Amino acid sequence: MFNYLEPPNAYYEFERIYSSQQWQKKQNWISDYLREYQPDIVGFQEVFSPESLKALVTLQGYDYFEVVDQPEIIDDFIYKRPVVAIASRYPIIDAQAVKANIELATTLGLSEDFSFSRKILRATIDIPHMGHCDCYVVHFKSKRSMIELDEKNNKWSPEKTIIESLKATVAGGWGSTIKRGSEATLLMIDMIERREATGYPMVLMGDFNNTLADGVLSHLLTNTLRFVSGIDRDAYLAKYCLNDSWDLFQAARSNEGNSATENDKIAEALLKISLKVNQEITQTRTPTHYFGASSSVLDYILLSCDFDASYHDSLYQVSAYDTYDRHLINPIFDRDGESTDHGIVLVTLTLRS
Repeated sequence: MFNYLEPPNAYYEFERIYSSQQWQKKQNWISDYLREYQPDIVGFQEVFSPESLKALVTLQGYDYFEVVDQPEIIDDFIYKRPVVAIASRYPIIDAQAVKANIELATTLGLSEDFSFSRKILRATIDIPHMGHCDCYVVHFKSKRSMIELDEKNNKWSPEKTIIESLKATVAGGWGSTIKRGSEATLLMIDMIERREATGYPMVLMGDFNNTLADGVLSHLLTNTLRFVSGIDRDAYLAKYCLNDSWDLFQAARSNEGNSATENDKIAEALLKISLKVNQEITQTRTPTHYFGASSSVLDYILLSCDFDASYHDSLYQVSAYDTYDRHLINPIFDRDGESTDHGIVLVTLTLRS
């Protein structure tokens, strides 16, 4: 949401206050997206004004809205520590904040007072044909250094300032990495335990502040076990693992192509040359974040096997995957001036026949 805070309140610093025109533009941008794309379930990050957001999405047909935390207020009107939220067209049966397993955290060398940098929301939603499904909304720790230097209140030389900044960047960046990876680990353990207890399908969505290809978060997609019988592993492992919705979409599309009849394949052969370039383009994953000249995918929707077309008991499959990024690559100020700095990931799930 990129600092969704209703004026006259300020985010982080006293001068960061939206004007009435800016606030209305931000409201309009959100409403326009919801009207155009009509998602049934939406996860939000960087929410400072939950009540305002609830009123906005209610007007768009979302009768169910939940948060499990409140932002921190300092100096009466200055806000920090935004929260996550979820809106749904389907009934939200229950909403809870995920609690870290402190015993496990200390075993991993973390402190006894470990907590998620932003509370993780778990909403149990009654989805048509499926029933109860656990939807998790996250905003993992950012890559911003955990160590901040007050360069104004010292008598360092220019070289000393550079050295201390370098040390803070190296150590503080690694501290943030440890925090982010630990959050993902403790969440995954909680999800496995919840799945074991309820059997509910799982959806994990949000800003991961990291690519899944990086080893810091790659364990979210763990699907193999060493030193375990292959029979037991294959029979049960898939039930507790998560899948990247992009991978499921690619696999489903490939399976659809492979299931074509021989006559279909002969007819399609005439089109292969002209379609080859377009197919390669559509198979390239669109980044969700840009920083200078670089880009990366930081925002994900992960799904349990209940949404995997190759899993024999799945009810749904990923039929479409889209990243809304017009406001990032071709922004128009009057339309996108108060939007967001991330692309929006949208996954379409279709009931299997």
